[in-house]
Amino acid sequence: MVNSERILLSSPHMSGNEQKYIQEAFDSNWIAPLGSNVTNFEKELAQYTNSKGASLASSGTAAIHLALACLGVEKGDSVFCSSFTFIASANPALYLGAELTFIDSEPNSWNMSPQALERALFDASLETRLPKAIIVVNLYGQSADMDALLSISNLFGVPIIEDAAESLGAEYKNKKSGTFGKIGIYSFNGNKIITTSGGGALVSDDEELLDKAFFLATQAKDAAPYYQHSLVGYNYRMSNVLAGIGRAQLEVLDERVEKRRETFQNYYRELNSIEEIHFMPEIEQSKSNRWLTTLVIDPFMTKVTPFEFMDKMNQANIETRLLWKPLHMQPLFKYTKFYKHNERTTAVSELLFKMGICIPSGSNMTEEEQVRVIEEMKKILAPETQVQLLWKKVQVNPLLVD
Repeated sequence: MVNSERILLSSPHMSGNEQKYIQEAFDSNWIAPLGSNVTNFEKELAQYTNSKGASLASSGTAAIHLALACLGVEKGDSVFCSSFTFIASANPALYLGAELTFIDSEPNSWNMSPQALERALFDASLETRLPKAIIVVNLYGQSADMDALLSISNLFGVPIIEDAAESLGAEYKNKKSGTFGKIGIYSFNGNKIITTSGGGALVSDDEELLDKAFFLATQAKDAAPYYQHSLVGYNYRMSNVLAGIGRAQLEVLDERVEKRRETFQNYYRELNSIEEIHFMPEIEQSKSNRWLTTLVIDPFMTKVTPFEFMDKMNQANIETRLLWKPLHMQPLFKYTKFYKHNERTTAVSELLFKMGICIPSGSNMTEEEQVRVIEEMKKILAPETQVQLLWKKVQVNPLLVD
């Protein structure tokens, strides 16, 4: 029987200043999706990301839906999307009746493969059916290779929606994650690096697009002295109360990034010598926010599968999670087109799913909790390591073995 308190993967971490902004919303009686917190959170988010503007939404999923609609995606259109991601990246395309094509990951960032994207766009151009948008996901806080992806997308004239739901606070070549595409998307779900309990946002340098997003998110009400509607709209704005939580959270975002990066470094220092595991890489000239510390367990080096690892950690009252199951492997997308990183080998995203695991990474983890996680991981993986080291000694010189 495990008596220790459960260690969660990534729990909310309040700054202590949230109540001030929430109280302001109550004192002013503006608790609807209007008010000073909404206005100021949008301004502060735009300023933080160095974007011309931001528009708050009720969720990251809603923000992607609005982004696609703003780019004119309609029934029968084509949308390309990273395969190695949570399903919320792709579902909004289905809301609009679009057809999806999934793009594999590449090994250096675990994000969208430029090689696969180029082949997919070339094929689409031959069919004169280029996508209306490409949804590039920055997974687990790590930026995709945006230079390469933008070069290819610009060549074919297709805009990128940068799904930075997991990477707020990360950087690529000294520029904030989420600001490379035509539109960037953030999520403030309860397990994200900062949270409003539920919510999301769009950022862009195209202020007309942001105005359109606001229009669609507020039921697409025409400029008339009565309720008139010419387009389908949505009820997608964030409340003034939740925006107050977001303002306080944004104030400590950089601290949260540094704390999670520090947690990652502790794991790396203590566990990197275990030959069976490989941590998620950080591509050159980038700074991951390390939202979650993720790693793969080499199946050729150990008999411990990610499922067994997760089960043993759960027995120790420690939450872990498998890496995302690629969308092209989901029953919902059984017949959807998919482009591999390398046509002659197994898809990178499939290998990552088979071998990958996420371990606790919350910015509110204590040193004692980190030690517990590390010790349990060593218990699970170290016995195999010792056996293999012994075998290596036998192969080199049997006389070295006692």
